[in-house]
Amino acid sequence: MNFLFKIIDFFYQKKKYSFLKKKISKDMDILIDVGAHHGDTINEFLDIFSIKKIYAFEPSKKNFIKLRKKVEKIKKKRSVEIKIFPFGLGKKEEILDLNEITDGVSNTFNNLNFDSPYFKKKKLFTTLFGIKRFIKNKVSTKIICLKEFIKKENIDKIDFIKIDTEGFEFNILLGLEEDIKKTHYILFEHHYDNMIIKNYKFTDIHKLLKNNGFQKIFKTKMPFRKSFDYIYENKN
Repeated sequence: MNFLFKIIDFFYQKKKYSFLKKKISKDMDILIDVGAHHGDTINEFLDIFSIKKIYAFEPSKKNFIKLRKKVEKIKKKRSVEIKIFPFGLGKKEEILDLNEITDGVSNTFNNLNFDSPYFKKKKLFTTLFGIKRFIKNKVSTKIICLKEFIKKENIDKIDFIKIDTEGFEFNILLGLEEDIKKTHYILFEHHYDNMIIKNYKFTDIHKLLKNNGFQKIFKTKMPFRKSFDYIYENKN
């Protein structure tokens, strides 16, 4: 079953990256990857873009170890500067518990609605029908805001920000504050299912981006999930 999902996701991702390849200039100075997981996005972007510097954030300790190994291999093959950080991003500096899910890809800082139908269905497959625990660990994790990070790194402009944080994307965008205007493109995943408890809706994200000069240029539904990928472009 997992093998089938990987094949379907491969063609889904191919569609998304095909759009990016046609839309965006091949040369890119800075990519920020929020929720880098094992480094798949880094590899995929480097396959189609020439990128000078990548900043990648992955708060899960288990995922970060794999990310670090992947980055070491990438650096041996490609001429690119990659900096990785083992903490999360949000609207302010704080310490939050990261729910580490058994599948390794659904980790979230948000609370979960255990009564939602989507949760019950996901739990069934993720735990192999109850053999494993759904939430493997709760890990205290450092959160910083992108505005302060950008200031510390002396970043003048950002070509692309990719956000995959299982229900935390709005908090990350709020943490940019006025520096959101330094960004050209933003790609983020948004969940519409009620499994993840959020204090915002998609309309809140859209309003924030629109008020800062961004326009939606791409939208696609993820296979077998009530989730969508969106790409916004800064028209200013």
